Amino acid sequence: MSDLTLVMGNKAYSSWSLRPWLALKQTGQRFEEVVIPLRQPETKASILRHSPGGKVPVLHHGDTTVWESIAICEYIAETFPQAHLWPAAAPARAVARSVAAEMHAGFADLRRNLPMDLKEKRSDASRTPECEADIARITQIWRDARGRFGIDGPFLFSRFSIADALFAPVVTRFDTYGVPLDPVCRAYAEAVLDLPAMREWHAAAKAEPWTINF
Repeated sequence: MSDLTLVMGNKAYSSWSLRPWLALKQTGQRFEEVVIPLRQPETKASILRHSPGGKVPVLHHGDTTVWESIAICEYIAETFPQAHLWPAAAPARAVARSVAAEMHAGFADLRRNLPMDLKEKRSDASRTPECEADIARITQIWRDARGRFGIDGPFLFSRFSIADALFAPVVTRFDTYGVPLDPVCRAYAEAVLDLPAMREWHAAAKAEPWTINF
C-alpha cells in the first residue's frame, strides 16, 4: 500500500467514493486506489479490512486513517492547501461549507429514488414528490451559488471546490435519469461532467465487470 491510498466502492455506483477521489485528483498528488465491489458476498469483510466504520471510502495517508467522505475531503484540503479546495474569501467559504454539509447529510429521497448508476441511462418516470422536492432544493443551491459566487468560473464558487465534489454524484444522477434542468444548472452540470477527472471516472465505471440490478 502506498503512502496515500483511497479505498472505495466500485466506480459505477459508489457516489460517496467519487467525492474524495475528485478532491484528491485536484491536488495532483499520486495515490493508490483499492476498489471493493459493492453488494457482493465478500463486500463487508473486504471493507472491514480497511475501514473501522465498515463503510467506504477510507483514506490511508501514512499512519493516518480517515473515513466519511466529507472528513476525507477536509483532510485533503488541509494536507494539500495548494489545491485551494475551499474558496479563499470567507463569505464564499462559509456558504461552500454549508451547502457541502447539507449535501452530505441530506437528500435521502433523491438517493433512494435515483441511485447513482454510470452503467446505463435510466428513466426518471418514477420520481416521487419527495425526490422532486430534493431536486428543487439542489437546483436552488446551484443557482444561488452560481449567481453569488460563480462569476469567475464554471463551478459553484467559480473554481472547483469541495462543494463541487460533494454535488458531483448528483450531477451524474441527473444525467443518468434525464432530469430536466434550467440553463444555469445545465451549464454547471456540463462543466462538472466535462472535468478530465470525471471523464476518467466515467470511463473506468463503464469498464467495470460488476453490475447491480436496482
